[in-house]
Amino acid sequence: MVVLGHMARWGHISPVVPQYAGSLGVRIFFVLSGYLITGLLLQEYDRTATVSLRNFYIRRAFRIFPAAFAFFICVGILYWRQISWYHMAAAFLYVANMDDTRPWIFGHLWSLGIEEQFYLLWPWAVKKWHNHRAAILIGASLATPIFHAGLYALKIRGGITGSLPVFADQLAIGCLLAVFASRLPKVSKSLALGMFVAVILISYFPGNTPLRTLFNLFLLQPLVNISVAGLVLHVIQSPYRWLNWGPVSWLGRISYSLYLWQELFCSNRTIHFGYSLIVPALLCATLSYYVIEQPMLRLRDRITRPKAAQPIAASAAAA
Repeated sequence: MVVLGHMARWGHISPVVPQYAGSLGVRIFFVLSGYLITGLLLQEYDRTATVSLRNFYIRRAFRIFPAAFAFFICVGILYWRQISWYHMAAAFLYVANMDDTRPWIFGHLWSLGIEEQFYLLWPWAVKKWHNHRAAILIGASLATPIFHAGLYALKIRGGITGSLPVFADQLAIGCLLAVFASRLPKVSKSLALGMFVAVILISYFPGNTPLRTLFNLFLLQPLVNISVAGLVLHVIQSPYRWLNWGPVSWLGRISYSLYLWQELFCSNRTIHFGYSLIVPALLCATLSYYVIEQPMLRLRDRITRPKAAQPIAASAAAA
């Protein structure tokens, strides 16, 4: 969705794919991330009555850093004239979301910055305030539109507009889904269809006046978050065969590296080359996955796996 959204933004496939596809894809990613990470943390807490922050951060580092650093180094060499030292520093420290002067080649790193800041804070909160986890998440969901509205009201610009509090509700709804999933009723196909339609239609809503902006922030965006979470729960409860189809699963496995490398090929600087650049993007992602990600994940598992480890779900092991 992000790749297609980027291509649509620069007019190449806009009649086919709406430009909001990219931002919607990132929203779904945040919800999924909140769900998966919280599920892993709660499983560990149920087993051990605590959360090993050391193991969590080691696993995240092995999962995220190697492929990302390879990308940073490659583009740093290729585009060294366009990248200042502070852009590279922001990328390496995962605060690119606060760097509103970052060059186009680092334009997509804002979401990875949000993710890393979430990884830094949420496991610690689960460990320290496990019994209050739902209250914290509900508070974050309610505070996000207030914070966002405050930025609009005060006409604040700059890096803070890309900060974690602006997107906390999207992560929080995924976390809440993990907390309450076992107690939620089954999402029917008709309800799932209604949620799908809501997500699509609301994305077209123009927040071009103060009143519409408030309506969007306090009503429509929470509805989109809930609908995305509902759709995630639906496909977990009632798996669709096409989602487990080999090529789709493979695309999911390389999706992190594909997200990293697609900016190099699907931006406004290269989009005039057309669809042909999807091929090198996929090639770079595939090489990154098999040459960098997989060896590092195997090393990670050797380092963090206890001697008497209990079996875990395949999806959790790959996270």
